[in-house]
Amino acid sequence: MCSSGAVTPVFLAFRDREYVLNLIESATGGRFHPNFDRIGGLKDDLPEGWITETKQVMKKLRNFCDEIENLLFGNEIFQSRLRGIGVIPADVAKQYGLSGANLRASGVDWDLRRDQQLPLAYDKVDFKVWTHPDGDSFARCWIRLQETREATLIVDQLLDGIPSGPVMAKVPRIIKVPEGEAWVSTENPLGEMGYYVVSKGDLGPFRVKIRSASFNNISIVPWVLRGVYVPDVISILASLYFILGDIDR
Repeated sequence: MCSSGAVTPVFLAFRDREYVLNLIESATGGRFHPNFDRIGGLKDDLPEGWITETKQVMKKLRNFCDEIENLLFGNEIFQSRLRGIGVIPADVAKQYGLSGANLRASGVDWDLRRDQQLPLAYDKVDFKVWTHPDGDSFARCWIRLQETREATLIVDQLLDGIPSGPVMAKVPRIIKVPEGEAWVSTENPLGEMGYYVVSKGDLGPFRVKIRSASFNNISIVPWVLRGVYVPDVISILASLYFILGDIDR
């Protein structure tokens, strides 16, 4: 966002980011690393009025997406600094194991929420998987904007489908991990997040391997930065969207 020489969009986005963090904190008690899920259910029930407030925030976020699209994505300086910059062809994106918005911005129509059968609620909601044919920095930013809008619609549908009843099932106090191995992955904001677990039937797993999207997102950096101008490095890295804490595995 700062590639156009202005930080206004960044500070504007902080406003709506706080709306979401306030909701997370009110439900989970955590703001940076929320911990809400439990084996068999949830830690607590949702606070009174949380669903209504969340729907209001989702509407605010959709309005914000419209604001940011008019303010930023229609800006000719922003476009000139991102269009045709940091182009990643679909075949290269696959070779480096990119996933999520980075892969879909290269025209690959692949989304684990839709394409992988998991016991989650994605099959109970309607949402669109967005792709872009250009594979450049602009496409990656544009895809994330569309997916932000789509995420608010998913949340609205899920809120309408929350069943009544207890939030926690009766589970044993001590749970042994069944012997064997398992791989489970799904989409997170950065791409595919997966866990490979090997168990010998003890109280804890014998081995755990975490596949973070950031590791692959940054692995392509030496390839995509070849021959680019130094000022373009910042916008390309920002468009790839990685978190350094995910890389040190």
